[in-house]
Amino acid sequence: DHVVVRSRPLVQRSHTMVESTRPQRPQLSRQPRTVSLSEDAAIEVYWRRRGSRRFSFCPRGSLLEVIQELGPPEHVPIAQKVHKELDKDAVSVSVISGKPDVIVEDEEEPEPHESRLAILTQVFVPFLLAGLGMVAAGVLLNQVKDWSVFLEVPELMVMVPPLLGLKGNLEMTLACRMSTQANLGRMKTARQQWDVAVGNMALVQCQACVLSLLSSVFAIVMGLVSDDTFRLDQALFVAACSMCTAAIASFLLGSVMILVVAHSSRCHVNPDNIATSVVDALGDMTTLAILAGLSTLFYSWIAQPWFSGMFVAGLASLSPVWVVLARGHPTSRKVLRVGWWPIIVAMAISSAGGFILDIAVSRFSGLAAFQPVINGVNGNLAAIHASRLSTLFAQRSQLGRHPEQDSRSCVDPITALCRRNRQARVSQLLLALSLPGHLLFVVLVFLMSEGNSVLTAPFVACYLVASTVLLTVLLYLARIGAYWMWRRKIDPDNALIPLLTGFGDMFGTALLLVAFVGLGAARDPSVTPSHNAARPPSPVAH
Repeated sequence: DHVVVRSRPLVQRSHTMVESTRPQRPQLSRQPRTVSLSEDAAIEVYWRRRGSRRFSFCPRGSLLEVIQELGPPEHVPIAQKVHKELDKDAVSVSVISGKPDVIVEDEEEPEPHESRLAILTQVFVPFLLAGLGMVAAGVLLNQVKDWSVFLEVPELMVMVPPLLGLKGNLEMTLACRMSTQANLGRMKTARQQWDVAVGNMALVQCQACVLSLLSSVFAIVMGLVSDDTFRLDQALFVAACSMCTAAIASFLLGSVMILVVAHSSRCHVNPDNIATSVVDALGDMTTLAILAGLSTLFYSWIAQPWFSGMFVAGLASLSPVWVVLARGHPTSRKVLRVGWWPIIVAMAISSAGGFILDIAVSRFSGLAAFQPVINGVNGNLAAIHASRLSTLFAQRSQLGRHPEQDSRSCVDPITALCRRNRQARVSQLLLALSLPGHLLFVVLVFLMSEGNSVLTAPFVACYLVASTVLLTVLLYLARIGAYWMWRRKIDPDNALIPLLTGFGDMFGTALLLVAFVGLGAARDPSVTPSHNAARPPSPVAH
């Protein structure tokens, strides 16, 4: 009951091959069939180059009528037109031709398999560099907290977590967006890279200007909780330090990020595995150093409000310029409309973490050295997981849709972290990588503390437990958050990482404080006042 033409089909998925020149009507069964159209050698060559397509025919009408209505078999252009339509929408295309329904479906291509060894080798070195950068940032924070400018203007210390979090949110969302664009093949030429870079850099500068001003407002409000006196000169001073620090750090780190993503694609390295780590390797140290330097420089002019106000007004006046430039690129134009609320919410959460840090530092001076490490390293690993999930979704489906076999948003922690699926294995790898990394970073912090602290086994155990709890929670939230946002047409590239890092800053600081309180109650020598007394102010501040 079949008409068979032996013409060396490209993909022989069924035994029904059709030749339109024979006027025979095969008896069709009621079951849908799959045929491969390979009547013309040019079509065979075309589909061999472009990838095969399956044509599924509903059983109404004859198969011959369907082929005749599709046109004579001399049309590679028809195939090209169908392929272009498929490229526009990578899900499916339906072509109604007369009575029968012809459905053209993309052949499922196997997803590029990335082994755990490949992920480990790509993640390990940037993760190690990021950890070292955070150790240096922690040691620097432990030094500058006793400078006179930080003692006289306590809002600066309150502003440290939200400002570092703001920097991380802006640069990591930039890294995530650009990694997704690179993995989708939209940054192959120099022209494409330039367009993406200009639009995203303008967007980051606009966000840094507005959100750093908001972070200074949050810090001032938090300062009013403990001291109800408001001083205009200090408020303008804090705003100027915050806005200048964010603008300079965003420009430097954004430039580095663009170079990293562009060159990683050329070297066949997945930018999702390294981009966020590079941000963390340089970001906290760079931002904190700029903040300390600018605050020390501006402190001599704190009694002159016009000086700080000049910088605030100048940076604010540049915002319309950044908006115009950002609107020139489709990706940054969309983020300019909908990408504000996640960073604002994350900044508010980080400000609560800054309030906790201010309380913790007043009780345990050695705690400040570990705050950037525990929050930054774990936030970095969670950002890697979130970035990989976002890229996976963009490659396999449209925004708002999940494949039926992998569509559950809310799953239990065992399923999300302990199963043998692809996402759970990445989480297990990141958890396994964090333990030796944190152990190394703790030792380095104590070695760089100039003999002011004592390293004990209970301290290491409590720190590792707090770090593991924090990372486990962040990885679980990354899994359910990415699926939930994608289903509701919220791009995780723009929304997920800020919320993760903001929550991580607050929760990590709280866990670290709980660990120090417990060790202090047990009179562990690593946190007793005799080993963590405040040092005299650094001469640099004078």
